[in-house]
Amino acid sequence: MKAQNYFNNMGVNLDLAVEAHELLRGDAQREVAGVKEKKENHDFCSVTTISILNPQGEAALNKPQGNYITIEAPELRFNDSRVQQDVSNVISEKLEAMLKNFKLNEEAPILLVGLGNWDATPDALGPRVINSSLVTRHLHKYAPDAVQGGLRSVAGLAPGVLGITGIETAEIIRGVVERVKPSLVIAIDALAARAVERISTTVQLADTGINPGSGIGNQRKGINQETLGVPVIAIGVPTVVHAAVFAYETFTNVIATNPNLRNHLTQEMVENGVKEILKPFEGTLTVTPKEIDDLIDRTSKTVALGINQGLHPGVGWEEALAFLH
Repeated sequence: MKAQNYFNNMGVNLDLAVEAHELLRGDAQREVAGVKEKKENHDFCSVTTISILNPQGEAALNKPQGNYITIEAPELRFNDSRVQQDVSNVISEKLEAMLKNFKLNEEAPILLVGLGNWDATPDALGPRVINSSLVTRHLHKYAPDAVQGGLRSVAGLAPGVLGITGIETAEIIRGVVERVKPSLVIAIDALAARAVERISTTVQLADTGINPGSGIGNQRKGINQETLGVPVIAIGVPTVVHAAVFAYETFTNVIATNPNLRNHLTQEMVENGVKEILKPFEGTLTVTPKEIDDLIDRTSKTVALGINQGLHPGVGWEEALAFLH
C-alpha cells in the first residue's frame, strides 16, 4: 500500500514535518524537490531541520514554506533530569536563533499562547506550558524597578477551545495581540504523530505558525503572521496517534509476512474496512498512552524550561528550574 495515498484518503494529516518528509521520500524512493534536510546530534537527543524552500516543497509536504526543527529524545518519557536539561537547552538554542532570524532584540515583547483543552490531558500541553512559564509583562508595566536585568517582557494566555468558549481561538488571540501589541507570538500545542514512539519524546519548533487541531481532522482558523499581523513560532509535542495509523501498520506487517495477500487485499479494501470500524467516531479516533498524565507533566515542564531560557537572556538552567510552578 502507498502510505501517502492511504493517509490522504483517510484524512490523516501529519503534524510533524519530519514524518511528512520521511513518508514522501519513502514512497517516491528519492529526495523531495524544494525540501532540504539537516541533522545534528546532542548528548541525549537528535535534531532534524526540515526547510521547505519553495512552492514545490510546499505542495509536496502540504506545509507552508519555512523551517521545521524536530528534537527527538526517546528517553524523555523517563524521569531523567539530564535528558530534560539537554532537550530544554536545545529548545532554548533553537528559539534564540529563530528570534534572531526575525530580527527581534532582547527588548521585544513576546506573547505565549497555550493552545488546547486544559480539561483533556492529551490536549492540555499548551495550558500546562503556560502554567510553568516565566511571565513578566505585569512587572515591566507596574513594577519596572523590580525587574532584574535579562528578563524580557513576556505575557501568557491559555484561551481554551471553541467547545468551551464558543469563540474561535484565533479570534481570542487576535484580540489580545491588538491590545497587548507583542512583537511575536509563540503558540504551543499538542500534535498528532504517525509513530507511537514519538509521543511525548519529540518537540517540533516551526517559524510558520500553526493550525490548531489539524492533526485530528479538526480544522480551525490558522494562527500565523497572516492572521495575527506578527510573526508566529509554533512549538508542538505529539500526544496522540490516529487510530487509522495503527490499522495501516497492522495491515502492512500482515502483508509483509504473508506476501500472497498482496493479490487479494487491495488498498481500497483496507481503507473501506478501516473507515467502517472508525465510523462511530467520524473517522477521527485517536489513541494515547495510559500514562499520558505523567508524560504531559514532564514534557510541558521541559518545553517551559526551554522557553524560559530562550526568551530571557538572564535565565539559565538553574534559574529556569527555580521559576517552575
